[in-house]
Amino acid sequence: MKILITGSSGFIGFHLTKSLLENNHKVYGYDSMNNYYDIKLKKARLNILKKFNNFKFTKANIENEKKLNKVFKKFKPKIVIHLAAQAGVRYSIDKPRVYLKSNITGTFNIIEASHKIKVKHLIMASSSSVYGANKKIPFKEIDKTESQLSIYAATKKANESMAHSYSNIWKVPITMLRFFTVYGPWGRPDMALFKFTKGILNNKKIDIYNKGKMYRDFTYIDDVINGIKLLINKKPNNKKLKKYNKDSLSPVAPFRILNIGNTKKVFLLNFIKQIEKELGKKGIRNYMPLQKGDVKQTLSDTNLLKKITGYNPKTDYKSGIKKFINWYKNYYRIS
Repeated sequence: MKILITGSSGFIGFHLTKSLLENNHKVYGYDSMNNYYDIKLKKARLNILKKFNNFKFTKANIENEKKLNKVFKKFKPKIVIHLAAQAGVRYSIDKPRVYLKSNITGTFNIIEASHKIKVKHLIMASSSSVYGANKKIPFKEIDKTESQLSIYAATKKANESMAHSYSNIWKVPITMLRFFTVYGPWGRPDMALFKFTKGILNNKKIDIYNKGKMYRDFTYIDDVINGIKLLINKKPNNKKLKKYNKDSLSPVAPFRILNIGNTKKVFLLNFIKQIEKELGKKGIRNYMPLQKGDVKQTLSDTNLLKKITGYNPKTDYKSGIKKFINWYKNYYRIS
């Protein structure tokens, strides 16, 4: 199958692209290769993907409508998986316009291009951050999402609304995935696990927000990739899927929103203790107040995804941390 993946050199995009290539799919990667974090890490991921004969790649921004449309017309993908975005809740406080360009204009370009070539299924990344100030947990797809706490979260909510309107007008089958704190090997350096591991090994202070009194639904990368792959051939169809949960579906469009998480909340201080245990070394802790834009806890309800695909996350956070640290030491040649 011909699949186009935006953000193919990113954390989730790399793992998904690699897995699909190993399953003999033809994959076209599209990534800006920007310097939001260490470009060397992105290049290392890309070099692995380039070893596959059925992989093609274009380096460009999704805001570049001309280049994007050229790739779509030439490759003619059956499936589009849109993972490219300007990530990071905290960075969005300082650089909001970057998020508007990439996450709003860029995503619109992806939806429009997908419509023009009549893709069979458009899968798009949203985020658990859209739940914002909601206090009721676990978060369900039918919960209200009107209280985003960061620009990043607001752009993701806008993507959901924009996608639904396009799906309604043009009947483009779209699935939005709300990811819950994805982590694992080849992860992003701006994420907690990477920052804590690096800081502890280098004897640097590690910043712990809200004094560590936070909970996160940490989701291991392999579970996320498995969930996405199970969804590829299960495009939303109102008549068939209403039996699962009619409230999560649009009454007028082939559109749905799905949570993809681990379904267990982990206390941040316990997460840090496990990192210290695996490293055999205590961190120098710098307790800080809750950062603007952050939420105190997240927890996913993935019952709908499970009913549709059989999704069943298998990796607990202790095993996931161990796998990440093994990768980290190998990648950075730490004995």
